[in-house]
Amino acid sequence: MFRSTPSPGAGPRPAAAGHALTKMRRRVQFGRAGVWAALAAGPLALAVTVGRPSPTVAAAPAPSPERTAQTASVADPSGYVAEFVDAWLRSSEDASSAASRRAQSMAPDVTLPSLDEDAPAPRRVTPVRSAPREGGRWSVTVAAQYADAVRYFAVPAIAAADGGSFAVTAAPALVAAPAEHPMPEPAYKVTVEEGPLTTTAGEFLSAYLAGRGEVSRYLAPGVKLSAVSPAAATEIEVQDVAAREQSAAGVKVPRDGTRVHVLVTVEARGKSGRWPLAYELTLTARGGRWEIAALEAGTTATAGGARR
Repeated sequence: MFRSTPSPGAGPRPAAAGHALTKMRRRVQFGRAGVWAALAAGPLALAVTVGRPSPTVAAAPAPSPERTAQTASVADPSGYVAEFVDAWLRSSEDASSAASRRAQSMAPDVTLPSLDEDAPAPRRVTPVRSAPREGGRWSVTVAAQYADAVRYFAVPAIAAADGGSFAVTAAPALVAAPAEHPMPEPAYKVTVEEGPLTTTAGEFLSAYLAGRGEVSRYLAPGVKLSAVSPAAATEIEVQDVAAREQSAAGVKVPRDGTRVHVLVTVEARGKSGRWPLAYELTLTARGGRWEIAALEAGTTATAGGARR
């Protein structure tokens, strides 16, 4: 910005007048900048800019951190609570045992139980439910498994937001077993009889679980999947195949690009026994054959129309 130099001999300008002139010049400059910006944006923006004064822009407050599933999982104290209950159920009032000292170190304000010397100890304690509350507080339910029964305890706890520290805030409460959730409607209702699809699924899972053949030969282009290593079984037998789409039930492979979702139940056999396993597979048709496009395991799928 250029500044005008006063001519020699000219008297000093009044301070108030100079200040007012400077403010006026700034307003003109800001006004011109706004008009040029509005012209670049379009006629409507120009009309809005000229028709009303420039608004005052205030700094937006920093967004408050939202509670996400990932944050909740980091702070989840269920493992800490299970360890405490395991020690608490093995301790005694005299606090002489290692379990008593461990329980008191984890929850100094919680009273220890008074158990007989021959009282059975739990085989293991497992967390089965954790529910977050306000202020970093949690309610954790654990299952104490004994030789002849399973006991459930609800324990109040508190956790730091980053999961760096935990505390049990009161004694456990003996509660009833969690209620059973009703089963959802079957997602896989179409029965798939023996044919090209069941053969592909069986051979693929034999390669995937038992190392019989190469997994890659059954995969669709672009799909990468490694076999279980070392092999988990010596033999795989398909027990049942159910599908979402009716096109999976045909004896012939449909036109290229057809995509189906199936739930395959197999029996894996090995030296140590047999395991019933279930896999969700997505298959696509290409060149008169079925190819594996995706594999999922451990989802909430339910089957219907089982083939025996």
